[in-house]
Amino acid sequence: MSDPKDISEEAEYQVLARKYRPTDFTALIGQDAMVRTLKNAFESGRLAHAFILTGVRGVGKTTTARIIARALNCVGPDGKGEATIEPCGVCEFCQAIAEDRLVDVLEMDAASRTGVDDVRELIEGVRYKPVSARYKVYIIDEVHMLSRNAFNALLKTLEEPPAHVKFIFATTEIRKVPVTVLSRCQRFDLRRVDIETLSENFKQIAEKEGVKITDTAISLIARAADGSVRDGQSLLDQVIATGAEESEELSEDIVRDMLGLADRERSFDLFELVMKGDVSGALEMLDGDYANGADPIMVLQDLLEVVHWLSRVKVTPEIVDGPMVPEADCERGKDLTERLSMGALTRSWQMLLKGLREAQTAPSPIQAAEMILIRLAYLADLPTPADAVKAMADGSGESAPAPQAPPPSGGGNGGGQPVNNGGGQAAQAQVVPEAAPQDVPQAYVEPIVEGLASPETFEDVIALADKMNERILRANLVNNVHLVRFEPGTIVFQPGDNTPREFSQELTRFLNGTTDRRWVVSVSMDEKGGDTVQQRQDAIYAERLKEISETPFMQTVLETFPGAEISEVREIGEAPDIDVDMLDAPSDENIGEDDA
Repeated sequence: MSDPKDISEEAEYQVLARKYRPTDFTALIGQDAMVRTLKNAFESGRLAHAFILTGVRGVGKTTTARIIARALNCVGPDGKGEATIEPCGVCEFCQAIAEDRLVDVLEMDAASRTGVDDVRELIEGVRYKPVSARYKVYIIDEVHMLSRNAFNALLKTLEEPPAHVKFIFATTEIRKVPVTVLSRCQRFDLRRVDIETLSENFKQIAEKEGVKITDTAISLIARAADGSVRDGQSLLDQVIATGAEESEELSEDIVRDMLGLADRERSFDLFELVMKGDVSGALEMLDGDYANGADPIMVLQDLLEVVHWLSRVKVTPEIVDGPMVPEADCERGKDLTERLSMGALTRSWQMLLKGLREAQTAPSPIQAAEMILIRLAYLADLPTPADAVKAMADGSGESAPAPQAPPPSGGGNGGGQPVNNGGGQAAQAQVVPEAAPQDVPQAYVEPIVEGLASPETFEDVIALADKMNERILRANLVNNVHLVRFEPGTIVFQPGDNTPREFSQELTRFLNGTTDRRWVVSVSMDEKGGDTVQQRQDAIYAERLKEISETPFMQTVLETFPGAEISEVREIGEAPDIDVDMLDAPSDENIGEDDA
C-alpha cells in the first residue's frame, strides 16, 4: 500500500506551464512592444480604465492580465509604494493576487458566465470601493463569449467606470467582440513567440529541471509549439516524462516518436526521389512510412515544410547559417536548392497544397497521397511556359517536349541525375526536333484564307480572326492583349483586366487549326506588354483630332458655333470630311453650304 505522504508529494507536482508562469513583465517573453507601452503608461500615469488583450492560445493573455493587476495594486516591500510596472512580489497584495485570494481582483470566465444577469451582478459590485487594495480589477477571460445583451449592459459602465475600477479583457476571437466595446478599451495584440525565443526559454527550463536534452530536440518542440509558450512547455513536460528512463540526454528521436513526426531526413529523401522522377522509389518509401504508422496527411505536410524551407533558402541563402537551424536542414537545403529552380519549387508547393486538401477529403488518404506523389513526379520534367517559349524561339525548329513518363525503375530520370542544373531551366528537359508537318496526321480543316495561312505580324492574326468570323476572339485581340513579343509561331502577351482566363488556349487552338504552322501562345507575368491595338488606334485618332481642331478653318467654325465639338473624323480619298456635332450651338439658316 502506498504511503500517504508519497501520494501527497505526487499530488503537489505542478506542470511546467504553471510552475514557470511569469509573475512579472521581466519573465514575459516575446511581447516587448506591449511591455514597452505599459511601462511608459505606468511611468507617465496615463493608465487606461480598460484593457483588452488578444492573441492565439498560450501567448500570455491571462498571465499578462494578472501581472497588470499586481502592478496596479503593488505597494512595495514597505507598504508605501505606488503603482509600478515592476511589482515587488513580496507585499501582501502581490502575494494575495498570486495565490488568487484577493477579493478586489475578480477573475470571471465569460465562457461559463455569458448572460446579462452575470454582467448585471458585476455592475452592481462596481459601485463599491475596494476592500483593501488600491484598485478593484475585473479580469474577464474569453470575453467574446458574452451574449449581445451582456455586452450592451456593460457598455455604460465600461465607458465611465469609477476611478477605483479597472477592466482587463482577454480573448482569442477579437473579431467577435463588438466595436462599441473595442472603442472603449486600450487594445494589445500579443504576438506568436518566435522559435528562437521559445527554444531559449525551453533550454532554461530544462536546466532548472536538471534535464539534459539536445538542441535539435528543443528546436523540434519549439517548432511544434507554433508560437504558443504554453503548448511548448506542455510538450517539453511530456518529452521529459517520455524519456525519464534515459540516462543520457534526450534526443530528437524521442520527440519525433512522441509527436508522430516523420523523420526530417526521410522527408528530404522522399522529396528528392519525387523530383528525380523516381516514382517506384518514392512510393516504396511512402508505403514503408505508412506501415510504420505514419499518417499520410502528416507526410504531405512535412513535404510542404521541406518545399517552404528550400524556397526560403533559395531566396535568402544566409538563413542556413542561423544558430537554430539543424545541421540536416542546412546541408540538405544547400544541396537541393543548387539543383532545383524556383519555378520547380513553387510548382511543387501549389501541387502539394492542392493535393493536401484532396487527401483530407479522400476516402483513402494513403491512396490520395500516392496519386499526389505520382502527379508531382510526372510533372518534374515539365518546362515552364517561359522555358517552352524560349526553347521554340532559340531552337530553329526545336521545341520543348511534353512531359515524359519517368522510367519505372528505381533510377528514375537517368539514374538519379540532378533535378536541375541551377540555371532555372526545367529538370533534364531535352529538346526534341519537331516532326515534319507531313509526318503528323492532321484533322481536316476548312480551306485557309488566301494570304493569311501563315501570319507574319500580329495584325495578320487579327485579320485572320476577322476573316474566319471569330468575332469574340478578334475583339479580345484588339482590346485585351498587351503584346510583349511576336514572332511567326510565337506570341507572348500580358493580359488585360478583361482578358478571359482561357484566352491563350483558345488562341493557340485557333491558330494551330487555321494556319500551316505550329503556334505557342503564352502569358508573360514578368515582362510588361505594350499598348493594345485599340489603345494605339485611339491615341492616333486623338492626335489627328487635335491637329484638325487646331487648324484655322476649324478654329473659325468652333468660334462661330459656341459649344460645338468634333465628334468624328472621316476620310474620303485624301481629304477629310469633318462631322461637327453642334451641341447647344445657335442655329443660323443664313450660312451657306460652302461656309459650313
